[in-house]
Amino acid sequence: MHNPPAAIHLEDVTLTLSSSAAPVHILNGVTLAVPQGQTVALLGPSGSGKSSLLMVAAGLESATAGRVAVAGTDITRLGEDALARFRRGTVGIVFQSFHLIPTMTALENVAVPLELAGAPDAFDRAKAELVAVGLGARLEHYPGQLSGGEQQRVALARAIAPRPKVLFADEPTGNLDGATGAEISDLLFALHARTGTTLFLVTHEEALARRCQRIVRLKDGRIVTDDLVSA
Repeated sequence: MHNPPAAIHLEDVTLTLSSSAAPVHILNGVTLAVPQGQTVALLGPSGSGKSSLLMVAAGLESATAGRVAVAGTDITRLGEDALARFRRGTVGIVFQSFHLIPTMTALENVAVPLELAGAPDAFDRAKAELVAVGLGARLEHYPGQLSGGEQQRVALARAIAPRPKVLFADEPTGNLDGATGAEISDLLFALHARTGTTLFLVTHEEALARRCQRIVRLKDGRIVTDDLVSA
C-alpha cells in the first residue's frame, strides 16, 4: 500500500529577488515535507523568510529554483492561470490583514470561492461556515461593521469553506489583541479538527506554535530546526 503524497513537499527551494544593489537571497535551499493532516508552525525572526516560504508553498510566489509540490501536484512550472485554478480547489489562505471585500457582506465574502468553484449551494454552505465560526447573527454585515476578530472569523470561514487540502495561515492573530487572538487560535485548531485539513501556520508566537504537532524554525532563509512537539 502506497503512502499518500505529502500535503506540501519542497525540494531545495531557493528564492532570490533582484534589487538595484545586489540580488537578495530570501530562501536558501529549503527542503521540507509535510504529511497530510499535520499541523505545522513555521517560526523565525523577522526577515527570516517565513512569509516568503508560505507564499512559495501556496503558489503565490514562484521559487527561483527547486521543486514545489502541493497535494501531489508539482506546481513549480505552472502558469498564472493554472496556478489560480489549482489554488481554488486545493489551497485556503488566511492573512494577518483579513483581505475581505469591503463591498460584500460576510455571507457574500464566504460564498465567493464556492461560487468560483461552481458550487450550486454556495450560499447555504457559506452560511453554515459562518455559523460554525460563531457569526450566524452577522451574515448581512459588511466588513466595516465587524470587529477585527469578527473579520478574521469571516476570513477563516472563507478559507475553509471549499474544504482545501491545505490551509495556510500567515500570522493570523497578528492584528488582534491578546484575548481575540486566543479565540481565533482556538477556532483555527477546531476547524482543523473538524475538517482534517493540513495546517501550515506562520507565527512569531511560541505559545501558538506549540499547539501544532511540529515546529520548523527558519533563520536567514534556511531551516535550522525541525521538531515534533511532545504532547
